[in-house]
This record gives sequence, structure tokens and C-alpha cells, in this order.
Amino acid sequence: MHLSDSTTSAPSHATLSGTGGVCLMRNVWKGEQHPYVINFISTFLSANSFRLNFVPIAPDFIFNCGGLSVAFVFVTNWDCNNVSLIFSRVQKLRTQFARFYVIITLPAKQQMNSFIQSYFTFEMVIGKPTFVPVQDIEMGFEKMVKIAHSSGVYKQQKVGEKLKAEKKLSVQGMNFYLKVVTSIPGIDNHDANALSQAIGSVQAIAKASKDQILENTDLSAEKAEMISRFLRDPKFYSSPKIT
Repeated sequence: MHLSDSTTSAPSHATLSGTGGVCLMRNVWKGEQHPYVINFISTFLSANSFRLNFVPIAPDFIFNCGGLSVAFVFVTNWDCNNVSLIFSRVQKLRTQFARFYVIITLPAKQQMNSFIQSYFTFEMVIGKPTFVPVQDIEMGFEKMVKIAHSSGVYKQQKVGEKLKAEKKLSVQGMNFYLKVVTSIPGIDNHDANALSQAIGSVQAIAKASKDQILENTDLSAEKAEMISRFLRDPKFYSSPKIT
């Protein structure tokens, strides 16, 4: 599909699952485009729950999906006779953004050949940044949204995995805590949980006085005395107990 002159309607596109976020469009880039392009982009973003803002930014677009920012240069008119400005701009921007892509519309074979030759002439490094050649503007923008979306989803998955791992460590830590505290004669899980909430770690419990334990928990004086003696007196907790 190639750019149409119609400004009355935009082609319909399937929405991406789980999308949403913010899209920042460079004011200068907007002014260089046909009104149809802006209409298409606005419609496509709205269908995928993105909020569009026009701002004075260095790249042409910045997407924020799932708390992750991705920057893009979107070249919609490849001029074979004037490519130096494009590559000098790309080389400058790639040092400013950790996640940076260049989308280029190359509908003709001559333009593709020009791009390939220029890529090596300007000594670009593969993947730094990633160039994405496309047939038309619509395809290019959809690629852009998919890249931003997949980056956001990946980050959310990594965050989810990190939270899951932290939760697992927390559970393991609590299980160890319960094992240590309930090893004190007469102390059960309820007592251990009460101590955890009111006093804190095993080290904090060991430093707490009998009076502090009584003031902050519902433990009996006998249990508070047992805890204080057990954790403070090595001879007490290392000697055999008759229960």
C-alpha cells in the first residue's frame, strides 16, 4: 500500500494486543508531512490506545510503552542526492538514546541501492542503530509501533520475573526466620509472626529486652523471658533442653 492523497479516511488496521502508552512526535517532522500521514498516524495510535503529543524533540518520535522509552528517526522521503544530512543526524542521535531505530521508506530499487551504498560509505555499524527499510509510510509507522510495543512488553516481562524472584527470596527468608524463631522452646508460628511484625529480624529480637517484647507483642512473660535468655546466652541455647 502506497501513500494516498485522500485525507478523508485512513485504512483500517488490526490493533495490537496489550498496547498503550505515549507517542511524542517532533513538530518539525509533522510540518514536513502530508496531512494524510498525520491523520493515519493519529487514527492508528488511537486504535491502539496511544496518546499522541506534538513536541520539539531531537528524534522524530519517542514512544513510551510500559515505562520504556524508544526513539526513532522516520525518513519518509529518501533523496539519493542528499543523504549526508540523514546519516550525520543519525550518528549524533545514536549517542543520546539507548534504544534508537531508523525507519526508512524505500519504495524504489534505486533508493534501496542508494541506501545500501550510503550505509557503508558512512561506516555505519550493524545494529548501532538498527535501520528498518520499508515499502511505504503506513508500513513504516506500523513497524515503529510494533518495535516500541515489543520493547515495552519485554521490559514488563523482565520486571515481572524480577518481582517473582524477589517474592521467592522473601518467602524463603520468612521460612528461614520462622524456622529459627520457632526453634526457641515454647515459641510457635503465631509468636514468631508477632515478633516479626513488632520487633523485626532475628538480630533485632536478640537485642530486644524482655520488657520490649512484652510491650509490643501479646506474648506471655514466660515466653518473653525464654526468648531473651535463649538468644542472648550461648550456654542456654547450646545446652540440651528437656521438654
